Amino acid sequence: MRRRKERQPWDGFHFLHFAPHGRELLETTCRLANTLKRHGVHRGDRVAIYMPVSPLAVAAMLACARIGAVHTVIFAGFSAESLAGRINDAKCKVVITFNQGLRGGRVVELKKIVDEAVKHCPTVQHVLVAHRTDNKVHMGDLDVPLEQEMAKEDPVCTPESMGSEDMLFMLYTSGSTGMPKGIVHTQAGYLLYAALTHKLVFDHQPGDIFGCVADIGWITGHSYVVYGPLCNGATSVLFESTPVYPNAGRYWETVERLKINQFYGAPTAVRLLLKYGDAWVKKYDRSSLRTLGSVGEPINCEAWEWLHRVVGDSRCTLVDTWWQTETGGICIAPRPSEEGAEILPAMAMRPFFGIVPVLMDEKGSVVEGSNVSGALCISQAWPGMARTIYGDHQRFVDAYFKAYPGYYFTGDGAYRTEGGYYQITGRMDDVINISGHRLGTAEIEDAIADHPAVPESAVIGYPHDIKGEAAFAFIVVKDSAGDSDVVVQELKSMVATKIAKYAVPDEILVVKRLPKTRSGKVMRRLLRKIITSEAQELGDTTTLEDPSIIAEILSVYQKCKDKQAAAK
Repeated sequence: MRRRKERQPWDGFHFLHFAPHGRELLETTCRLANTLKRHGVHRGDRVAIYMPVSPLAVAAMLACARIGAVHTVIFAGFSAESLAGRINDAKCKVVITFNQGLRGGRVVELKKIVDEAVKHCPTVQHVLVAHRTDNKVHMGDLDVPLEQEMAKEDPVCTPESMGSEDMLFMLYTSGSTGMPKGIVHTQAGYLLYAALTHKLVFDHQPGDIFGCVADIGWITGHSYVVYGPLCNGATSVLFESTPVYPNAGRYWETVERLKINQFYGAPTAVRLLLKYGDAWVKKYDRSSLRTLGSVGEPINCEAWEWLHRVVGDSRCTLVDTWWQTETGGICIAPRPSEEGAEILPAMAMRPFFGIVPVLMDEKGSVVEGSNVSGALCISQAWPGMARTIYGDHQRFVDAYFKAYPGYYFTGDGAYRTEGGYYQITGRMDDVINISGHRLGTAEIEDAIADHPAVPESAVIGYPHDIKGEAAFAFIVVKDSAGDSDVVVQELKSMVATKIAKYAVPDEILVVKRLPKTRSGKVMRRLLRKIITSEAQELGDTTTLEDPSIIAEILSVYQKCKDKQAAAK
């Protein structure tokens, strides 16, 4: 494993690979595995990893896998409350973290967040603390200095022999109900699927440098930064920074310096960089690139064209990939395919080997033919699919197999073209996708509900130029609350604390009441139409308890827009 000096004062990149002359990654993994064993971690125990992208974070994942422990990587942008909830749900025995993290020129106080979280986590016996910076942090009774302990350990650790269906890792993802769910992936099927999709979708060849800029806290980082590339003996780049730090050329400077052959990133980053213009891209030599990939949400045509034409000089293969935490790896993508087969902009197109997609109508019947839309389902099992939700198999069955019995329901809608290709049209449930982060609207509503002045709220997703989607909250404030602007600021702070900063709604609108059916259900569909300027096409509103509420909310929303326009 080659990498830069361990503690740069700026957030950087790292190289991670198996090389014939180097065993550094293996030795680091074995020392960390032996450290875990010495601190009471056994086969089947759960270990929380709360670390940004770094060689040591990857070694922590592999160390767990080596001894048969189950890792759950928790995105290092989550708040102490979110972290504690996940640790408790998984009943983690050990947490691995850094003293601090570096992101976009900012220092993130990871250890302080962990300290706050583990106060509420009775199963945690040890917190292993590595050092990303030289700054000292408070070390308490549970805390163990990781590098010091690793230095004492043997660089050899015999791997545990595991069954193909034993648990490899859990990863928490947002559901349409408030509580995040621990998706379980197993040993053999997951690894096979990650390796095969990595090799074939991206046309990875021996000696290639693979650059996936995702965070390891998400499934993309698991499958296409760690497990897929390393299983194929690839060199994998770890990107710790942000697309615009220290400037908007960061990705392309990295491509030039490391001679990256495949580049895999999110549409939200592409849309952000597009606004900075072409000069930042053209400043750097990108001739090493052969394949570009898009992941995390459907990519819009403008971003696709820019990525293809400007970044790829119209010569790179561009694969828009559709898959989910639950699928383990890429399910629909333009490649693999026949040599030179057409690729249509902003479309995932072709199912991967073993993936049999079907479209279903509202009555639960299969929709045949072309030029048709429906709920996207998969009709047979595949190796990479999740096996359960940790501790709640019934929720797993209900979430994915109940809506269309006999089929896996993805939660997404899709369109099948004349040529039989698939285009993803977006979520069909109450999950929104903010900058590639999946987030249940119920989670945001739960956080808002804790404010004593807010008896009711409804959160919806709406299109956003850069993030893809953003959250919009409608809130009802008690008459006794006083200044509603103060309440709005308090709510933003609460959501950031309880979930994460990216979850904070871009807009919070105070209304007198919410549009409800006679049975008391909030009609979020109508709220979405109001803020996406489709108020003339509300559809059936006969079930509303009081139809006059629509005009009431429209008036408040228009006043808010007028005020914003005047402020500009």
